[in-house]
Amino acid sequence: MQEEGFSVWETGVSRGGNGSAGQAVADGAPDVPAQSCDLVTVPARQGLEAVDILRLRDGVGPVLHDGACDTLGFLVPAGTAAGWDVPGSACTQTSGRGLALGALCGEGAGAEPPVTGTGWLVPPEGAGAAATDPAVLRAALGEAARTIEAVDRCQ
Repeated sequence: MQEEGFSVWETGVSRGGNGSAGQAVADGAPDVPAQSCDLVTVPARQGLEAVDILRLRDGVGPVLHDGACDTLGFLVPAGTAAGWDVPGSACTQTSGRGLALGALCGEGAGAEPPVTGTGWLVPPEGAGAAATDPAVLRAALGEAARTIEAVDRCQ
């Protein structure tokens, strides 16, 4: 499944030979249990507003930025895609085929973005949670959309 520039999810992720999903990423680093995740993609403008809202209130999990497609990708718990219905966004179900959160959170490991052509807006080591809570993200995206709409009306 390919969503707005995030295409590696079908093939899985390798951390440059240092390990793979669910394995220790460096000598002596603990083995962190794999936790699959889904990916919610939104336009960058709305996503940046949502990140600010989440940082101020409830915390935010890791967030990817795809500059080529001008989108942000929020890592959310696996299974989120089944009930995701927020207009203007998409949720890609990875079904364990791609990124596992455990591979990103190994102690002492600076996580590389799992998708070619992206960068971390909020890296795993700087995130307030392993993944963003879908209900909290839904509320933040709604508030962000209303804020953007209000700003656009005033211009």
